[in-house]
Amino acid sequence: MSLKNPAALEFLQSRRSRPAKTLVAPAPTREELLPLLTAAARSPDHGKLEPWRFIVLENGAMDRLSELTQDCGTRLGKAPEDIAKARSQFDMGHLAVAVIEVQKPSEKVPAIEQTYSAGAVCLALLNAALAAGWGANWLSGWQVHDPEFCRQAFGLQDNERVAGLIHIATEGKAPPERPRPDVAALTEWVSE
Repeated sequence: MSLKNPAALEFLQSRRSRPAKTLVAPAPTREELLPLLTAAARSPDHGKLEPWRFIVLENGAMDRLSELTQDCGTRLGKAPEDIAKARSQFDMGHLAVAVIEVQKPSEKVPAIEQTYSAGAVCLALLNAALAAGWGANWLSGWQVHDPEFCRQAFGLQDNERVAGLIHIATEGKAPPERPRPDVAALTEWVSE
């Protein structure tokens, strides 16, 4: 038996991320965040490996991450404007969830499927936050692809990497709609 949920479909067809720079306090409390994490954890997970975990970055962690971004950018020889842009998600951030991909040994589930699962968790968390009435945005940045930054910032191991930073707080102002893909032009129908 199929359970229709027109409201959920309408939400998914009209969902819109909120730019991180427009998010303002307050951010969700721990009690408000747990249902969102629970929803995200229901993402597809071939083999039930749970190839991801969460690190909740509360307001107090943002200054440390901003400084680590500055240090990382200097070490990598990034331009000052690139460093300032990368720092801004932490300088202006109130709360973010780092979704950490955790590659687990498996003969049945290829590494790429574990990566896809972690990406699905990012999108599910983003959508759960939006559905709950929060503003939310999925970011990353060059710094989260640097192993040294990830060790210092999050204590990541060699089999781990950041799949995304999901910033969640109160929507400051509604963003304008943006052009969307032409689904008909991107779709091929195969019947034989």
